[in-house]
Amino acid sequence: MQQRRFPRTPFSASVVGLGTWQLGADWGDVSEADALAVLEASAESGVTFYDTADVYGDGRSEQLVGRFVAAHPDAGFTVATKMGRRMDQVPANYVEANFRQWLDRSRKNLGVDTIDLVQLHCPPSEVIDDDATYDVLDRLVDEGVIAAYGVSVETCAQALSAIARPHVASVQIILNAFRMKPLDEVLPAAEAAGVGIIARVPLASGLLSGKYDLDTTFAEDDHRTYNRDGSAFDVGETFSGVDYATGVEAAREFSALVSSSGLSDVTPAQAAIAWIWQQPGVSTVIPGARNVSQAEANAAAGLVGELPSPFLEGVAELYDRRIREHVHARW
Repeated sequence: MQQRRFPRTPFSASVVGLGTWQLGADWGDVSEADALAVLEASAESGVTFYDTADVYGDGRSEQLVGRFVAAHPDAGFTVATKMGRRMDQVPANYVEANFRQWLDRSRKNLGVDTIDLVQLHCPPSEVIDDDATYDVLDRLVDEGVIAAYGVSVETCAQALSAIARPHVASVQIILNAFRMKPLDEVLPAAEAAGVGIIARVPLASGLLSGKYDLDTTFAEDDHRTYNRDGSAFDVGETFSGVDYATGVEAAREFSALVSSSGLSDVTPAQAAIAWIWQQPGVSTVIPGARNVSQAEANAAAGLVGELPSPFLEGVAELYDRRIREHVHARW
């Protein structure tokens, strides 16, 4: 699989990585054995970039990723974690003492002295805009606590603020065929500045797989059940903020477009993932997986050839007609 370097770091990432939220919590139960099998299958399929967070399963995801990476010391993996959601997301909590406490816990979970890449986990805009935030992160780099840092954001305005900072290595943002606003300014700005883009929620919480209908239900502890109204965290994280019924209908059209564009050996999910990593400026896309077959299929999207023009044009038309009015102005 193609590898892309984060320009401001020594690290590279497979164009399709693995998001490990599912291995911690909030997507239904995943056993430890299944989680480790997903990690192994991803690696065997060419994945070298693993994204986690200190709150995924209260550290469970970090621990599993850490064990897995330790068992493959020469594989050249890059691990990115996130911090900042162990307390209320208010500016007063984003201070050096808390950063150090959070990072010490993550280093223990991951079994490392230096974390490859740490990202602020969707902090308030005031934190992203504050010089003091980056002064602390720079000190942590100088001390070897972290090798590099980035910001995971909810909005394009937050992304552009982070990209303007000289030592930000990466911005993680929702980007998929149902969330195209980052194409307007964020990706060009990141590419020009040498900031890596990590694309999350690539399948709009599974909608773009084309496997859901209006009668589909999810487990009680799955965020697709409890966060549809945004009561647990930003509503834009679940189904990319698209109304579920609208998303199901649009996803049916997306699947039909895949079939009609000559992509006979590519699933809708693979087409959706390939659409993202083939956008200029994207470093890696991080679909999650709850089992080996999903992990292997997602990684195979990193081998999809250049997508044909009729498909790309159809995706843009579908977004404009079905989705734009619901999400483009919000994030």
